[in-house]
Amino acid sequence: MVRKHPLVPDRIRRPPRDGFSWVDRRFLREHAPRLSRDAIALYLFLCAVSDKDGLSFWGDAAIAARLRLEEAAIDRARDELVRGDLVAYRAPLLQVLALPERSMPRAGAVESVGDIFRRLAGGAP
Repeated sequence: MVRKHPLVPDRIRRPPRDGFSWVDRRFLREHAPRLSRDAIALYLFLCAVSDKDGLSFWGDAAIAARLRLEEAAIDRARDELVRGDLVAYRAPLLQVLALPERSMPRAGAVESVGDIFRRLAGGAP
């Protein structure tokens, strides 16, 4: 049995102060525009399956089957999320982290939620 424990205890995610979703709107505004479609899909999946501390021990094969991606794509997407300081990973545990401190929006970097979902679906924004 895998014993779950936070990988980064001082970055346990909590519901955002504004809104009602486990996915902080700041993710969509500040982070998603810089991520690949696979990384966005993986992040949203992990938010859905992780426990109250953001922990999950879903394996790459199971995630790939659910997201209809190759395991190599899951590995790349996870690495992208780790580099973006959005998740911590130490096999077999993965922790969705509280978002880093607010970053200043860059001109031209804003993307609407509709555009993000269209990009996830494979369409053009």
